[in-house]
Amino acid sequence: MTATSRISRSTNSKARFPFDPTQVRYSWRWLGTGAALSTLAAIAVQQGGIGAAAAVGVAGLAGAAYATLLEPRRPVLERVSLRLSNLPPALEGLRIGQLSDLHLGHPYTEANTRWAVEQMINEQPDLLALTGDFVSFDHAIARLPELLAPLRAPLGVYAVPGNHDYWEGLDEIQATLSPLGVKFVINTHEQLNWRGQHFWLAGIDDLWDGQPDLDAALAGVPEDAFTLLLAHAPDIAPVAAQRNIALQLSGHTHGGHLWLPLLGSFCLPFYGTRYAIGFEQVGGMQLYVTRGLGGMPLRLGCPPEATIFTLNRA
Repeated sequence: MTATSRISRSTNSKARFPFDPTQVRYSWRWLGTGAALSTLAAIAVQQGGIGAAAAVGVAGLAGAAYATLLEPRRPVLERVSLRLSNLPPALEGLRIGQLSDLHLGHPYTEANTRWAVEQMINEQPDLLALTGDFVSFDHAIARLPELLAPLRAPLGVYAVPGNHDYWEGLDEIQATLSPLGVKFVINTHEQLNWRGQHFWLAGIDDLWDGQPDLDAALAGVPEDAFTLLLAHAPDIAPVAAQRNIALQLSGHTHGGHLWLPLLGSFCLPFYGTRYAIGFEQVGGMQLYVTRGLGGMPLRLGCPPEATIFTLNRA
């Protein structure tokens, strides 16, 4: 994939490709472990009778209840300190807030979004990044103004679209968010200034259903500039790392919804299979993939997330 690749053919019109579960890669580790546990449970029930059957049933119900009723509605604020060797001295301590994958319309997402906006108000980051998938259903677009209107940052609030935004109506989402001061950076960039130091914020279109063009996004950005990239899907990272980008912020994967040590992420979508969750070093570039705030209400070891980054010199 080159920097100018157009991954798909899309306009800003509403959905042509509703979500298809077959467009997700499922982990063989999880599937194998599930099969093994099911076999062990069957043996235990066979050997232990009614008592064992009841214990297995209670354990299964408790796990399912936690993953569907508790963890999806318990977002956490992640504070991430990043050390960057090419950070200009004047940008030491710059704070960036990231919200992603609100997926309004699903259970718990409105409450999670209200919570996340409150965190950003309390934290007062210098810059806010919204990395796509604002809604999962078009009727939820009308909820965006009330929920996101309080968001403010001295350097601005910037956004890129996700695949669901295309499917539900990106034109309408942009028209709804623009009056709130949210600026979309789609294959373009902004020159920002903090404490007298210039730096650049670039954004690319969605990899799944947009027309991402990294060349266009970086056109006119000095080669030696300190540059941040917003990209909904993380798997553009190897290409971005070749373009002297210091930090890429992404979402899209929801961390795999289920994540446990050794097992890793349970399911990952197109363009989010290589970098699933959290911090990654990709060549000379740092990448952070947030777990996001919403999506299908199924979470285990992978709670919804709002994120505050603090940039420091290495």
